[in-house]
Amino acid sequence: WMDVLLGAIDYNPAGYASSRQKHTMLTRLLPFVEPNLNLIELAPKGTGKSYLFGQIGKYGWLVSGGSLTRAKLFYDNARRRPGLVTANDFVALDEIQSMTFRDPGEIQGALKAYMESGEATFGTTRIKGEAGILLLGNIDIADQRADVDMFRWLPDIFHESALLDRFHGFIRGIDIPRMTSALRANGWALNTEYFCEIMHLLRGESLTYRAVVDKLVEYPPTADTRDTSAVLRIATAYLKLLFPHVREPSAISPEDFRIWCLEPAVSMRTIIRRQLQLIDPREFGGKELAQYTVREIYS
Repeated sequence: WMDVLLGAIDYNPAGYASSRQKHTMLTRLLPFVEPNLNLIELAPKGTGKSYLFGQIGKYGWLVSGGSLTRAKLFYDNARRRPGLVTANDFVALDEIQSMTFRDPGEIQGALKAYMESGEATFGTTRIKGEAGILLLGNIDIADQRADVDMFRWLPDIFHESALLDRFHGFIRGIDIPRMTSALRANGWALNTEYFCEIMHLLRGESLTYRAVVDKLVEYPPTADTRDTSAVLRIATAYLKLLFPHVREPSAISPEDFRIWCLEPAVSMRTIIRRQLQLIDPREFGGKELAQYTVREIYS
């Protein structure tokens, strides 16, 4: 099934060396199927980030470098015009390491409000959106490790732990191979535009899939609320993408759910947690991610 999905986004599954590479590549599609999913990917150059989010994501918006304003992203008070987050499935900020922001304090506050609840208020106007916020950038390969401050490459507004905590997960772009002729689509595949429509429609099925995830995942009552929200949201997106037929817990084996949905979700959130510990040790130092396991409901 992963091979079918890769073909549907113009990639040749035979060009990948492992299931891990395929799975990580498909992780980029999670914001296509899950509303308000906020992710960061800092990866080597030439791995196809811009192509996927700019060309395949027909319901998303790619902003590549340059300058970005709060008005363009959220709401233009002067023109009374809603911004990008209100009309797209995701807004991907590409070449984030070189992007500049006018009135950085204002846009930082707007991002924190919107990424927390999908809503933000500007004057007397409240805007709502389902667009996830994605940060895409290239960093040195030596810095692509969870135990170093990868986020120092980001613009200053993203150096605040309260904002970074609102990103649900981190995509390990280092696990995605550089684009070569071997990765270009070869042979039959689902029509890409048709597949994009399917992914867009899956966004409206979140309650069904989330209900399955809520029944499958067990965690202690002391688990951090943002960590739990992130893990469950990412696991829900994986379930939609990789097991779209599942409508009840018994329709998927515990092992499949653990390997392909839950453990990757925990790993993606763990990297965010590790970075928060480095950036803000006073607040996050010593606080580890809780244990998330598959509930025993099959006996």
